[in-house]
Amino acid sequence: MLHIGIDMHKRFSEVAALDEAGKVIGRRKLYHDDRASLVEYFRNAGSDAVATLEANRSWYWLSDLIRDTGIELKLAHPKKVRLIAEATIKTDKIDAWTLAQLERTGFLPEAYIPPHEIRDRRELLRYRMALVHARTEFKDRIHALVDKLGIQHGFSDLFGTAGWEFLERLELRPVYRDALDAYLRTIEFLEQEISRAKVKIKELLKPDPRAELLMSIPGIGLLTAHLLLSEIGEVSRFASAKKLCAYAGIVPRVSQSAEHCWQGTITKAGNRYIRWSVVEAAVKAPSKDPTLYRIYERIARRRGPKKARVAVARKILVAVFHVLTGNEPYRPGRLTEVSPGKPERDTGLR
Repeated sequence: MLHIGIDMHKRFSEVAALDEAGKVIGRRKLYHDDRASLVEYFRNAGSDAVATLEANRSWYWLSDLIRDTGIELKLAHPKKVRLIAEATIKTDKIDAWTLAQLERTGFLPEAYIPPHEIRDRRELLRYRMALVHARTEFKDRIHALVDKLGIQHGFSDLFGTAGWEFLERLELRPVYRDALDAYLRTIEFLEQEISRAKVKIKELLKPDPRAELLMSIPGIGLLTAHLLLSEIGEVSRFASAKKLCAYAGIVPRVSQSAEHCWQGTITKAGNRYIRWSVVEAAVKAPSKDPTLYRIYERIARRRGPKKARVAVARKILVAVFHVLTGNEPYRPGRLTEVSPGKPERDTGLR
């Protein structure tokens, strides 16, 4: 049986093959523009070979190619294979060897490999999210320009019909007028693309009872529900709501010294799409659920609205976990707080 470690780069991959005893029986550099050689190498490895690839932004195509040759593929969790980056002697060959060695000895920290259907949904939902982010960025630029010039207005939504007309009529020096016009054109373009993406997403999405359950949680709509489902995958991967929150990077940093423990800002070390989804949901959720409203108000008074919104987002993600694991809808008023390190008693279920 072969244990193959693959250190993937942009144009090539370094490969190390070990036997059952851990002896290196081959090293090779495989170039990505020579797909025939890639296929030939993995086909010749034998059906009982196991290949290990570190999860990076380009792993999709190579993992598909390897699995199509009939051998098993394992995906290594990049954060947890930290010893590669921290190795005293850093070379590509050591990286490939380490991946193979971790898999051979049973110490490989594996990452989740979503099926094609989930990956396709992820890409489309992430694309729409990127467009929304870009639209927000250009709106922020317009707000900054207006503030910079000391322009006063009474619009609660500067980008509503009346606010938009106000922006188009502003008499500004040419350099600012040109910039504002370009920002407005870009926002119009992004609005069109967001609408097109929304249509495509609704065509792609299939009826899913889990999405209906998630939509019972305050602040979560159809697209957010499906984004959460595609990013979470199988909820059974997570032993607890706290594990899911950690995966989303929406838990506080913890520092300990002797008998003291300090909590800082959230780690943001995790799935940013889940984190973005629940933070966005937390904007509307307090107005729809009295318990979340009380949590938001209490924390906002002490620590400000941003931290309060993040706290509500964590509660929403806890509810997501329990709704999916319990297969029951959320009921307003049943969500209680969860303190780090304490049993998670809140379910938000009927």
